[in-house]
Amino acid sequence: MPKIYIDQGHNPSGANTGAEGNGLREQDVTYEVGRRLATLLRQSGNWDVRLSRNTPDEVLGNSNASSLRTRVNEANSWGADYFISVHTNGSTDPSARGVEAYAYSRPSRAFNLGEDIVNSLVEATGFPKRGMFVRPGLYVLKRTSMPAVLVEIGFISNPGEAAVMRDNPGLFARGIYNGIVEYTGIQ
Repeated sequence: MPKIYIDQGHNPSGANTGAEGNGLREQDVTYEVGRRLATLLRQSGNWDVRLSRNTPDEVLGNSNASSLRTRVNEANSWGADYFISVHTNGSTDPSARGVEAYAYSRPSRAFNLGEDIVNSLVEATGFPKRGMFVRPGLYVLKRTSMPAVLVEIGFISNPGEAAVMRDNPGLFARGIYNGIVEYTGIQ
């Protein structure tokens, strides 16, 4: 059974907290989307799933560096086959919109997985497609020993996209799940 590590980006407090916008905090959105994604994967019966944060108030590490290191070390020591890090984007421009994701390199399995996740999220949400990008400097992409994708599910700073994050977090979980299924062929 393939192992998938779902990293709910950022901590609820202390070091490594995320973006804020429209009355939402990134770390709360990513916790809920990740939890719902894990439920979908577990319900399929074909995945072994671990979450980086098992409760909404769980804090990983006591600095930005140790928070990221804890997530990567857990996935690597568990022997995960895939690593998905869930985030929300933010901008000083409230009209910025869309879904994008990052992988360490291209061509790679992670880049292809990310493309399927982005396409499925765009299909699920109707948000614009910003695309798939290479970001070799991101710690969770550089230090994981399995295909790793960091996905920005939308802009928390955009009122319309933030409203969907608040009202329908399951939509994002379903979009990511559909992308994983599309890439792996495993329901």
